Amino acid sequence: MAATQYRCPASLILRSDTSVRLGQTLTLKNPESSWLGIKVRVGSCSLSLRSHVSVWKRRPLSATVSFSLPTAKPERASPVQEIPKWSSKAIKSFAMSELEARKLKYPTTGTEALLMGILIEGTNLAAMFLRANGITLFKVRDEAVKLLGKGDLFFFSPEHPPLTDEAQRALDWAVDQKLKSGDGGEITTGHLLLGIWSEVDSPGHKILSSLGFNDEKAKELESTISKPGCTDE
Repeated sequence: MAATQYRCPASLILRSDTSVRLGQTLTLKNPESSWLGIKVRVGSCSLSLRSHVSVWKRRPLSATVSFSLPTAKPERASPVQEIPKWSSKAIKSFAMSELEARKLKYPTTGTEALLMGILIEGTNLAAMFLRANGITLFKVRDEAVKLLGKGDLFFFSPEHPPLTDEAQRALDWAVDQKLKSGDGGEITTGHLLLGIWSEVDSPGHKILSSLGFNDEKAKELESTISKPGCTDE
């Protein structure tokens, strides 16, 4: 018996109204027995794609950075005096200090964490000044552990460990000094470092002192950041 041939032409029609029309003809034929030839017509059918169409759109890439840090004195500026903004590197240093406090399993962000945040950011004016005077992140971290001890391994530090009173005063000192200068511009990590140094009983001050930082170096840094056009670069 001769082989049976199968012919299955098909057509697929895409329509603008989001439906698909499918038409197909199936023919079974035996050339030796033409009377057995059978032609089967599969009627057209419509397949709707209207159920749900997901359209992915690329969202514009944007980042919003707050240029203010926590303060205990929001009313410090007069109505006609604008509170200066923190530099982007100072903001980043503050964020790094919170992460470092969490890493060390400390419940709060103290002056020691602010100091480490400055050095972790690494590219700012204060970090370069500290490294030039032999004060590195590893030394500061070691001194912090010696002074405050290691955090509890099983302690879950909050996402944003609250500032200690000393750390808050250090931030406010930096803002106040910038306002007193009256020269405009941003509050830099240099102001923040001097704010830490101003808290003489704080861990940050004690760590700096143990690593050779003193009032003479503080005056040198103050002279640097007081120059017109000084930035955090």
